[in-house]
Amino acid sequence: MSSPRRIPVPAGLTIEWEQPEDEHNFWALDRMHFPHPTTRIDDVMHHMIYGPGMNHGFATYDMPMRADARRIWAHLYMSVTPLRLPDEELEAMGKRSEEKLGAAMGQIMERWETTWLPEIQEHLRYWENFDLQGASISELLSHLDETLHRLQRVWALHFEIVFPVQLPVSLFDEFYRDLFGDDNKFAAFGLVQGFDNLTVRAGTELWKLRRTAQASPGVGTILNEHAAADVLPALDATDDGRRFLGELREYLDEYGQRGESWGVSFPSWIEDPTTVIATLQEYMTQPDRDPEQELVDMAADREQHIAAARERLQSYPEPVRNQFEFLLKAAQEGNILSEDHGFWIDFRTSYQVRRVFMEFGRRFVETNIIADANDIFHLTIDEIRETTERLGEIALDRTALVAERKAEIERYQSVALPPAVGTEPPGPPPVNPMTQLLGKFFGKPPQPSANPNVLNGAAGSPGIVQGTARIIRTLADASQLRAGDILVAETTAPPWTPLFATVAAVVTDTGGVLSHCAVVAREYRIPAVVGTGMATSVIKDGQLIEVDGDRGIVRVVQGDG
Repeated sequence: MSSPRRIPVPAGLTIEWEQPEDEHNFWALDRMHFPHPTTRIDDVMHHMIYGPGMNHGFATYDMPMRADARRIWAHLYMSVTPLRLPDEELEAMGKRSEEKLGAAMGQIMERWETTWLPEIQEHLRYWENFDLQGASISELLSHLDETLHRLQRVWALHFEIVFPVQLPVSLFDEFYRDLFGDDNKFAAFGLVQGFDNLTVRAGTELWKLRRTAQASPGVGTILNEHAAADVLPALDATDDGRRFLGELREYLDEYGQRGESWGVSFPSWIEDPTTVIATLQEYMTQPDRDPEQELVDMAADREQHIAAARERLQSYPEPVRNQFEFLLKAAQEGNILSEDHGFWIDFRTSYQVRRVFMEFGRRFVETNIIADANDIFHLTIDEIRETTERLGEIALDRTALVAERKAEIERYQSVALPPAVGTEPPGPPPVNPMTQLLGKFFGKPPQPSANPNVLNGAAGSPGIVQGTARIIRTLADASQLRAGDILVAETTAPPWTPLFATVAAVVTDTGGVLSHCAVVAREYRIPAVVGTGMATSVIKDGQLIEVDGDRGIVRVVQGDG
């Protein structure tokens, strides 16, 4: 075992550690979830996620690990470290963890429906029923305290859910390979795909809106002839348009309680539906597609694969067949809940918490403390409390402080940051089901390529296709996408899913075969190469590229962009 080695900091950068002992831990940049600089309020969320949240999951299932997060250079770095315990204690803990996770995997849908989801919905009702605008100052401050308390509980639930939900998909993949020795690296995933979930449903319901728009010549004309930002006032000027607006608002009420990425600083689709409208406009150019039928076809293929696997298993011992059925059921339910839990927690909950902060922002704007309600996210919780408690007493001005913190974010927006800081661990992580899952989820560093026109990554979704590369860094860029383009991004979040119905393939800098991008690409049957590390900095917008999702290779065919 090698000695721990301090990771050198690149020239021009310095680290001020939050706690002195932090420099002795290994901190990895989480570009897959948080590729952009983060605000002070989102930093509070990140500490909840990777502190009390993830650690609650570890403790619930006796997993010998602990996690934490730090904001370094305005970006999120996370640390997951093993507990330092005697070998015999670690072994006993591992056995308990295996038993607890196994029991949870056998009950995930039941627990979701009877325990987890009802509690999540109870928290959501609390936020929905609170009168933010009518609250007094003291009531609003008490509501903030209760919001943070409930949010911590919701993120604890998140990891209580996510470990037994995501683990069986990885375990089934390993078990399937051991059973059949199949060279097709995607074979096992074909048995767990094609189920309806809330992420896919957000796309199919938007497709239904496209049909409604097509059925109304006036609405269709407005969508075809106006820029996305100008569509809402144009619709509001006609009777047919106002009726369509009603249906659009119903869609947004159900599926628009989310921003473009994880966190509370991003405006929701309800606040700014431009992205939804731009996607709807692109759907209008694809008259021959039927996503609902595609889902039916994928479900039929899934059942054929399951039948074939069961046929091959007839001669195997009964315990093997039983284990196959157990893991198959758990993986299928896990694939559904992997998306559904995110719909409710990662985004719907975050939207409600965002509303709380935006009310503080609104009041601060009214009293000239900040210039824009969204500036509230650049203040800390303590600064928000202190400012609120002093409202009306003296003239306060936080604009200079907000400007300073915006400048910090701007500074680190385009700086190439190291993928890890702190101290390298003394050896490789232990090989166990959880480390295998994390490797498939976050991905591993890609193999270097000797050819400057070839990028290596992880095979995310099968197929080979050529198309025009479009570098999409935020959903505001999504209006550039046309049918048949190839989406190239640092990462994709669930709100990006409707774009998968338009593009021919996806390439990302981050992620592994079980990342959100790879899973959704397989559901949409488009090739994906994930975890390339640098696609967004090497590939130029407008270049013709080839995506080989079977081998995990991206090739620049021609073009300077």
